[in-house]
This record gives sequence, structure tokens and C-alpha cells, in this order.
Amino acid sequence: MLPLEGVTVVSLEQAIAVPFATRQLADLGARVIKVERPGSGDFARNYDTTVNGMSSHFVWCNRSKESIALDLKTDEGKEVLNKLLEQADVLVQNLAPGALERMGFIPEELVEKNPQLIISSLSGYGKNGSYEHKKAYDLLIQCEAGLVSVTGSEDTPSKTGISIADIAAGMYVYSGILTALLNRGKTGKGTIMEISMLEALGEWMGFPMYYSVYGGKEPKRTGASHATIYPYGPFKCGDDKTVFIGLQNEREWKKFCDMVLDNSSLATDARFDNNSKRSENREELKDMIEKSFETLNSGEVIHRLEDAQIANARLNNLKDFYNHPQLAERDRWTTVDTPVGEISALKPPVTIIGMEPVMNPVPELGEHTDKILEELGFKKDFVKTN
Repeated sequence: MLPLEGVTVVSLEQAIAVPFATRQLADLGARVIKVERPGSGDFARNYDTTVNGMSSHFVWCNRSKESIALDLKTDEGKEVLNKLLEQADVLVQNLAPGALERMGFIPEELVEKNPQLIISSLSGYGKNGSYEHKKAYDLLIQCEAGLVSVTGSEDTPSKTGISIADIAAGMYVYSGILTALLNRGKTGKGTIMEISMLEALGEWMGFPMYYSVYGGKEPKRTGASHATIYPYGPFKCGDDKTVFIGLQNEREWKKFCDMVLDNSSLATDARFDNNSKRSENREELKDMIEKSFETLNSGEVIHRLEDAQIANARLNNLKDFYNHPQLAERDRWTTVDTPVGEISALKPPVTIIGMEPVMNPVPELGEHTDKILEELGFKKDFVKTN
């Protein structure tokens, strides 16, 4: 039996954060019923058409779900949602602030009717406060949480290459629901919870925040290098390929000088004999390291680093990652069906002995409307689906 088998999740979801959270629940066996607008559906369906005509964002976040098309501005749509919630364990939503309440679905009243119901609401900035109704997208939250200020080169602040604010928030929605389910197992009662994207990403900003507030200066933007540890980042080799190195302590620094640079005396050089000095003099040290690497190709550098047990990595592009030997050797790829055919999918990152994750199809918009209506006792044409 899967861990969440028998748990029904009704999700009024759009974009990335909540769909990402509910997909994790579906992976563990929960039945996730995705409520979408008739005609257009979740707008993430139309972000792009790169996966055989479907959106790369959508196929990533929506496998193993059932899609029902409901117009929640109509009495019929509200009646169906009410019926769904009578049988649900979890309601998740990331509609605009106050939208759920304006439709007549007051969380406190829903829990009063169904004391075991868990309600999770995600917003950009949380309830109350002057930012409550401010529009919140991933990039904007990255800016407000200070992430962009510490990411990028010295001259150019940058956002991350993935929707990290959405992902952070989605993971707290996911873990919060799991926590509430555990608590319900002890108390028999559901709960109401809220998560804000600003606070979720803010939790991940702990190190630079403390460094800045208590250290009196902002961490420098250092591109792909570490702001406070050196050498830690990219170094060019003789074949013009880049190898990333991550030193953590003085013992590794000595081994690096001896076994990788073949220059034992550098370890005790007064300019570099502790991490603070190396970080302050990083440009000078970088030149010395890359000069040493000029006669070596990237494979030879990595071989030396491995012998010295120094952490390292190749600079992979996304196709390199897709073909990563470790993923193949661990059999981490499978296939998932979609309305446009099978696609490759990584298995969930948590491997549990004796449990195979659910990897069911990505749904077409409204694909399960008639089936769900019939389950609830409605005629299949009870609601308009276009």
C-alpha cells in the first residue's frame, strides 16, 4: 500500500508552486483532483509547446492527476466543488488572495462542516499586511527576498535559472500537508494552514541574511564561485573546459596544493594560508591555479582531484544531465504518458524500499470531468466544460 493511498486532495491550482506540491502527493499515492477553468484550464498549460506540443512546466508538475473542468462562478460549479469537499481529505489552493472566500468557500466554515479537512492556502506575501494583494511571481519574490542581490556576477545581479521561489513554496505546501496528515492521525482533526512565497524563500536565505545583518556587509556576488570560501567554483583547464572545485577546510587545501597543483609550498604561503586570506586574494590565487591547469586537460584535473579526494564537478549542460551516467546506472529514468505521447521522467528523489511511486499520465484538460461527476451523483452534462 502506498503511503498516501486513500487520501483525496482537491486542488484549485495554477502555475507552478501548488501543482509542484500536489504532484509530490500524487507520487505517494494520493488521489489528486485538479480543478481547472473550462476552456483554458491552468494557464501553465500554455507557457510553451516544447514537449511535443505541451508545456514543459505543465508536464513536469501534473502527472498522476485527474482534471475536472468547473466554472466556479456558476452555482453548478460551486455545487460540484462542495460535493467534492465533503469527501476530500485536503483542499489546496493558490488563487488570488480572498478569491476562495468570495466564491463562498470560507476555510473556517469548511472545517466546521468537515472537521477532518486539511486546508492549505498559498499566496505571494501572506494574509494581512500592505503586500497582501500585491502581485507575486517567481522573479519578483526572488527580488523581494534578496536572492537576486546575492546571485550573479559582481556587475550584474541575476535571478536563478529555475523557479526557485515557486519550488521553495511548493515544498513547504507539500511538507505542511504531510505534517497535518500526521497530526490528524493523532488528533482526528484537520487544520487550516497558509504558506507565503516570500517567507518560504526567506527561510532559504538564512545564511546571507545573517552574514549581512550581523557581519555588517552584504555577501558579494561572485558568479559561480562561493562568496566566502575559496577556492570554491569554476577553473578553466588546458582543453578550455571548466572544472568546478569545492574545498572545505585547511586539510584539503594542503592536499590540493600537494597532489593537484604539485606545489606544496603554496599551502603555507602567507597570502593563502587560511580561507579568509584565500578569499581576499582570490583573483591572484585563481590566476595561479589556472596557470597550473594550462598543461592539463579537464579529465586529468578531475583525476588528480579524485585522487586527492577533493570535491569536484564537470560543468554539464542539460543534455549532459539527461545522459548522466549516475542516473542511468541507478535506473532513475522511467516514462510517463501524456496526451501527446510518452515522455521521459525522473523517478521521485526519495526511494523507499518496497514502494514504487505513482507515475501515471498527465491529464488532458477536463479529461476526468464526466467520471468524477458520475461518482458524485451528477449527470455528465451537469456543468459546462467549454
